[in-house]
Amino acid sequence: MLSTGAASATSRRSLAADPGYQAYWILRTGFTVAPILFGLDKFANLLVDWPTYLAPWINDLVPGSAQAAMYAVGVIEIVAGITVAVAPRFGGWLVAGWFAGIIVNPLTIPGHYDIALRDFGLLLGAVALARLAEHYHATRQPS
Repeated sequence: MLSTGAASATSRRSLAADPGYQAYWILRTGFTVAPILFGLDKFANLLVDWPTYLAPWINDLVPGSAQAAMYAVGVIEIVAGITVAVAPRFGGWLVAGWFAGIIVNPLTIPGHYDIALRDFGLLLGAVALARLAEHYHATRQPS
């Protein structure tokens, strides 16, 4: 009979070899790091001039400048990334919802439909993360 420690180590090795669990960790890592980095870049505009991606009608709705709106977006993205890191079952759905909202923006800007399609793919990845997080959370629970 295996001791609890040996059984636990065997279980961890088995889980680490599971392709679904590997996919879960790839998605969890990606949806932690990317939102945090993109959120931070909303303050620096190093990757792109973010305010130019804000639809004019949204810019008219939000108070202040487009850059001020990007600061708020940056904070939300950083919080979403941290949430994925600490609570992926909830964070995956949070990021999926965020992408659903983001998709509205490029759909209303002619010539940005490719960005909306890309964001739809990311939304699907976030849903997959949430579902995998639910599965692997249940797997870790004592029976």
